[in-house]
Amino acid sequence: MRDQTLCVRHPDVSHEGFASLGTPTYRASTIVFPDAQSYADRKHRGPDGYSYGLHGTPTSRTLEAALTGLEGGVRTVLLPSGQAAIAVIFLTVLQPGDTVLIPDTAYPPVRGFCENFLAPRGVDFRIYDPLIGDGIAELIDDTVKLVWTESPGSTTMEIQDIPAIVKAAHARGALVGCDNTWATPVYFKPLTHGVDFSMEALTKYVNGHSDLLMGSVSVADLPLHRRLKDTMRMMGFGVSPDDCSLVLRGLETMAIRLRHASAIALDFAQRMEARLPAGRVLHPGLPTAEGHDLWCRDFTGSSGVFSVIVPPHAEAALPDLLTAAKVFSIGASWGGTHSLLAPMSVAGSRQFGRPEYEQTILRISIGLEDPEDLWGDLEPIIAAFAEK
Repeated sequence: MRDQTLCVRHPDVSHEGFASLGTPTYRASTIVFPDAQSYADRKHRGPDGYSYGLHGTPTSRTLEAALTGLEGGVRTVLLPSGQAAIAVIFLTVLQPGDTVLIPDTAYPPVRGFCENFLAPRGVDFRIYDPLIGDGIAELIDDTVKLVWTESPGSTTMEIQDIPAIVKAAHARGALVGCDNTWATPVYFKPLTHGVDFSMEALTKYVNGHSDLLMGSVSVADLPLHRRLKDTMRMMGFGVSPDDCSLVLRGLETMAIRLRHASAIALDFAQRMEARLPAGRVLHPGLPTAEGHDLWCRDFTGSSGVFSVIVPPHAEAALPDLLTAAKVFSIGASWGGTHSLLAPMSVAGSRQFGRPEYEQTILRISIGLEDPEDLWGDLEPIIAAFAEK
């Protein structure tokens, strides 16, 4: 071959005797085939075969397989974000004239997707009380094709009775999806409780370093996997192999990070509960929390995210209190190595829940800094909350 061709055509190098603990990053848009017939037959390779980089490389398949094992499912798909993962589930299941039920405590963009995208296209949605349990059966008519769950609920941390909701939904022919980002499959496995779609925002604990966006959906049913893949193919959804490599690296330390964050967060929640009026600290691991019994029954642990309802007398001082923090950062998302504080508001957006939810809620995410340094930031905030 001439030099110009040699610049392009890299030689084959033996891999014999080489083994690495790290997963290789296979980047590809084009997938090449050994002969013309293989190319012509590429559609017969199925959802697990390689046909085009958009639909997966060995790097993304390794991450899919790792998540499938953790979830206790049969297949996993990867999406560009957690919200994209939710949208693909909804678009796969729902047709014009169908209805989806979403809990009052769902991640706010879920409601926005229903209001601003699905409803104008003929797909209805209804909001339900996250604590309804098996009472959800009364809301499931022939139009309901999907019941969405999120446990614990976004910001206010209510635990849902997932097995009861699954039983009621399946009895009426509806599928069930669950946003399991808070617990991760380390502490809760929705598929083992009968959920059809277990969704994770890999952006958060699984990646664990606050530097990329990705989502996943795991299923225990191969036909559902094929339906998800068909929707993704039509929408042109894929993920970067480089991002998959980073998520695989984060996954290796997730269980240890969770164990640390869980212990510190629960300790802090207990300290705060001892100093604040009853019901102000929202953490399902507290015996006084709504749904604590369900959490004990279904979960094997808690993550490092919990909330505190800001008392009215401390509202005006809150911005200065947060700005004064030396170790905590102020920002959205969570699940990384850095601890975060985020003032949240659900005022006016909830149909169910306590009157206190009209007040500002401070969401706390514990990272990997020294606990005493973190408590040094939180102590003056809690002191201000406790003042009367």
